Amino acid sequence: MNTFLIPSIDKIDQVAREFLQTFKQPAVFCFYGAMGAGKTTFIQALCEELKVVDVVNSPSFAIVNEYDTDAGDQVYHFDFYRLKEEEEAFDLGYEDYFFSGNYCFVEWPEKISSLLPQKRYDVKITVLEDMTRQVEVVELK
Repeated sequence: MNTFLIPSIDKIDQVAREFLQTFKQPAVFCFYGAMGAGKTTFIQALCEELKVVDVVNSPSFAIVNEYDTDAGDQVYHFDFYRLKEEEEAFDLGYEDYFFSGNYCFVEWPEKISSLLPQKRYDVKITVLEDMTRQVEVVELK
């Protein structure tokens, strides 16, 4: 397990850079954490470090946002919070995204738990007492 600490918002870019240096290959990253833990904010910082040229915001209504990087790569950002049933993910063609070989950042993956790829990274963000965000990453194979 890898653990990162985000002591304050002004350090988030530094932690995002360290995160991406640790996990250099695009993969599916599933973000777990309470509402307001900072999942979207951290994903925005990751996208900035990946040189995404699009505006990065929560795809809570669209469910998936596709972003382009300045290198011509794509990054996919999911927010499954509004899904009522796992089967709704099939309508999105989630498999095409998950197995695309691009970075996939997934918020609220517990909503589609049986559809998640076996090979992925589970990222748990916890707010500590001093408001530091603890980011724990576990690789699943």
